[in-house]
Amino acid sequence: MLPSQTPTISISGSFGTGLIIGTGQSLLHGGPGSQLIAYIVMGGNVYNVMTALAEMATYAPMDQGFPGYATRYADPALGFATGYNYWCKYIVVLANNLTASGLIIRYWRADLNVGIWITVFAIPVIIINLFQVKVFGESQFLAGWIKLFVMTMLIIICLVRSLSNNDGQGRIGFRYWRDPGAFAEYLEPGALGRFLGFWAAFTQSAFAYVGCEVVGAAFGEAGNLKKEIPQAIKWTFYRIVVFYIFGVFVLGMAIPYTDDMLLGASHKKTSASASPFVIAIKRAGISMLPDITNGSLLVFVLSAASSDIYVSARTLYALAKRSQAPKIFRRTVHAAKRREDGKPTFRDRLRSWSFGVPMPAVLFCSVFFLLGYLNVSKSSATVFGYFVSLVTVFGALNWISILISYIKFSRGLAAQGIRRSELPYRGPLQPYAAYYSLGVTSAVILFNGFDSFIHKFDASRFVTSYIGIVIYLANYLGWKFFKKTRWVKPALMDLESNNNKEVIGGPV
Repeated sequence: MLPSQTPTISISGSFGTGLIIGTGQSLLHGGPGSQLIAYIVMGGNVYNVMTALAEMATYAPMDQGFPGYATRYADPALGFATGYNYWCKYIVVLANNLTASGLIIRYWRADLNVGIWITVFAIPVIIINLFQVKVFGESQFLAGWIKLFVMTMLIIICLVRSLSNNDGQGRIGFRYWRDPGAFAEYLEPGALGRFLGFWAAFTQSAFAYVGCEVVGAAFGEAGNLKKEIPQAIKWTFYRIVVFYIFGVFVLGMAIPYTDDMLLGASHKKTSASASPFVIAIKRAGISMLPDITNGSLLVFVLSAASSDIYVSARTLYALAKRSQAPKIFRRTVHAAKRREDGKPTFRDRLRSWSFGVPMPAVLFCSVFFLLGYLNVSKSSATVFGYFVSLVTVFGALNWISILISYIKFSRGLAAQGIRRSELPYRGPLQPYAAYYSLGVTSAVILFNGFDSFIHKFDASRFVTSYIGIVIYLANYLGWKFFKKTRWVKPALMDLESNNNKEVIGGPV
């Protein structure tokens, strides 16, 4: 990661389907009050995860990311499970983001199947990842600025709509907080329904925040650790407060949770076709702007889809380097041999464009975009919900691995007499905040699929809500059984040596 790109990537890195589309589901199920509380609590939870990761990264930078810290400070089996969990998360969210691109297009063409757009958009996303990492980094940096501009514009428009006179009916203000109300009922009437509505909004907020930790994967590649990592954490905090918390606050003022255009609000094909922010603009009666904004939101999901292939491929490459995946995924594109006549062939040019790219890993991970074709047999809103459940669990399990690694790291410091005042970076309220976040994240994982048990057992919803836990535990227990690994003892923990850095394809 280049230093000049740190603020932009730290702020806009994880803007995607969770924020621009998933917020419609949380508003529908929980209402504006539940949604705001959920995003505040979850935002604090994610910030704790990031500061925990930053403490480890500044003290002992590694090029192996989250699995490396789990292996070094906790248990090699946990590192193995973390690596594959991280890989699983990104191959699933790839299909989710391409599904979201189809939902956005259906704002204009509800008569066409989402599968068509999954194919159309998957091709350029895959092609970008076939080139050197410099191309990917520059495209993400440009997309980051577009995301910042669009999100800022959306928040301002929602705020103006809420504070201005609309259709001669006076200022909206907090009208929708009073009628239909701040807290929606979900699945059950009364107080129980409002609690279930809050929990639905809470689990969805976890999906929206999943990916915030991706900037931490590049901590090991930072040039000036003491400067760049605290800066990344600071900008992450700004992103949480301004774009997530304040964003859902003004969104809850701009449209009611009873709006029939929200994702999943009805069975009409057009109901699941737009971001709630676009709905707010449309309700404001601003001509052409909803179309322009909806088109701009494609940048969000396609940028995220490109990141999904990049991260999943590099994760698979790293697993192969540690002999935890087939050897073929270790291969990268080598430089072309110099010809005697000095004239490069087309194949030579391709090699120069893709030098350093782990091509087998990229191509293998790209194949998983085919999961998006589940839309052919089920409604887009239903499939989107399945992917949300899967990604939420995989993402939350990543947080669990980071927090467990950090707690073990803190115990190692104490056991070896290293004071926290000696750390290059110290997170607020740490290490106690890590225990709190471990409890919150565990609750999200365990109760993510609560609605599959209510009224009628939903087998599909149950499987997508909990299959991630099964995969995670199977990887952990399997590796522990075959490799006979043990938990690292705090007194014997390696807190001195640093890994040599290896950046695949050059700096991002």
